Amino acid sequence: MPKVHVTELVLRDGHQSLIATRMRTEDMLPICGALDAAGYWSLEAWGGATFDACVRFLKEDPWERLKKLRRALPNSRIQMLLRGQNLLGYRHYPDDVVRAFVQKCADNGIDVFRVFDAMNDLRNLRVSVEAVKAAGKHAEGAISYTTSPVHDIDYFVAMARELEAMGCDTLAIKDMAGLLTPFHTEQLVKALKAAVSLPIHTHSHATSGLASMVHMKAVEAGATMIDTCLSAYSEGASHPTTESLVAALAGTEYDTGLNLVKLQEISAYFREERKKYWQFEMSGQQVDTRILVSQVPGGMISNLTNQLKEQGALNRMDDVLAEIPRVREDLGYPPLVTPTSQIVGTQAVLNVLTGGRYKSVTNEVKNYLLGRYGAAPGKVNEQVRQMAVGNQEVITCRPADLLSDELDKLRTEAEGLAKSDEDVLTYAMFPDIGRTFLQERAAGTLTPETLLPPAAKEAASCPAVFAPTEFNVTLHGETYHIRIKGTGHGGEGQRPFYVHIDGVAEEVMLDALDEVEVTPGAAGARRSSSKKDASGSKQRPRPTHAGCVTTAMPGAIVDVKVKAGDKVKAGDGVLVIEAMKMENEIQATVTGTVIAVHVAKGDAVTPDQVLVEIQPE
Repeated sequence: MPKVHVTELVLRDGHQSLIATRMRTEDMLPICGALDAAGYWSLEAWGGATFDACVRFLKEDPWERLKKLRRALPNSRIQMLLRGQNLLGYRHYPDDVVRAFVQKCADNGIDVFRVFDAMNDLRNLRVSVEAVKAAGKHAEGAISYTTSPVHDIDYFVAMARELEAMGCDTLAIKDMAGLLTPFHTEQLVKALKAAVSLPIHTHSHATSGLASMVHMKAVEAGATMIDTCLSAYSEGASHPTTESLVAALAGTEYDTGLNLVKLQEISAYFREERKKYWQFEMSGQQVDTRILVSQVPGGMISNLTNQLKEQGALNRMDDVLAEIPRVREDLGYPPLVTPTSQIVGTQAVLNVLTGGRYKSVTNEVKNYLLGRYGAAPGKVNEQVRQMAVGNQEVITCRPADLLSDELDKLRTEAEGLAKSDEDVLTYAMFPDIGRTFLQERAAGTLTPETLLPPAAKEAASCPAVFAPTEFNVTLHGETYHIRIKGTGHGGEGQRPFYVHIDGVAEEVMLDALDEVEVTPGAAGARRSSSKKDASGSKQRPRPTHAGCVTTAMPGAIVDVKVKAGDKVKAGDGVLVIEAMKMENEIQATVTGTVIAVHVAKGDAVTPDQVLVEIQPE
């Protein structure tokens, strides 16, 4: 029997960390037979961001993916990552939804549920763990590891004891940002082993370059389970390499029992399949020790990079990374993992780019400060709380205690679209994109985002044929955000262009009627206020006076709260924008009358556009 058990992450966290969770089910199934026979303790294949990515980008039914994987992996434990009361969404759900979701996951093939809470507020885990045990499945309670003045070994030991008392079967140390250091890991694992009888499972991202050493010291200290990823999707923001750790432990008292040659054959398959996802590859250095200070998870680094790049503010990255620890301290040192990583990271970007700390505060930060995500681990900056939410009452109960059952309400809202309880739960996780997904499925129009051909990659790397052009086009009142990713070669005046339109990859063919030389740097002239598109329509106006309402960061409009003719006061909410998966209320800049609204729900917007125009009093 192996002394150390291995959980393989290639089907979930590996590609989530390195190619934005874009691996399609069709590329997983052919290798499942080999994965099933390899001898892993479990295969993490669902949960995390996979549900969102399936519905939003891949246009796959996530429940169908799970069913297919279950059939293809008959001898393996399938593991998922569950965000406690947040499930796989970004808000707290009522207990009836949590119980129904866990039961359906179990019914469709999940064996092991790793349950965590971004705040380490164990009140937010209890119902999920109870539901897992009621379904007869394995509950793995997770500690979201972080460092701060309040997060010491005694803190984590107390958590572990509560998780054991809840009925958890194993205990995971979830180091989502790669903050663990080898010798501290040894101390932590020994303390946990002395406090609880649960097997200990270690999970550490390789971003800081320490994770392989972390696993080795954890194993020596008594951990019996480790998370690794096959070399095709390992290292960097992902995880230590499965083959390397198997080789390191082979022939010792910690031997994993896994066959290195077979693992290499499986990895070769994924390495070849990865080539087709080149457009989603995370750019940046393999080892980034900045996270040891900023504590930003690897996936969040790539998100921040894209956000700043879209605003022409990539040069402010170091400022944002310096601001993140300050925001985190103001909020009482929450661990940085979904959704708190987005909450803190987005607010840090706003603090840097709006010219004042907390000049603009996201809805999620306001909810956090009101206690609606749970109890902050440390003391919150009361001055910041006052600036953000004033004298509103801060709740002290479990947030879900304030939520009424809503499963019946969700069934009613999804009536006509949902064909099963699973469909209702898809709608529950993401009402807008879930509804769109179900509508497109019913119409037979589900179309996954385009995978750009290798020619586009070659063109993108050739400055002679690729200009990093990015612009907006308005046609018949609809505005589209277009980014040219590359261009290929054609004939008879035709040339393929590989572009992102509102974030969706497309290939378009252009017939050149006149030759114009395009050189790198031409994009610098984009967004000129006098530029018109082919229809002659102007883009949204650019801000010219104090009554022009803009956004501090690019995103999508999720709610329009005013119309022309409305009277507003400075500070009133006029729009809600979603950026980096967080909602931010955009407020009136002056007191006066709304004279124009230039956006509608669903529109993509950028910081240089007037969204609402107010005539000041």
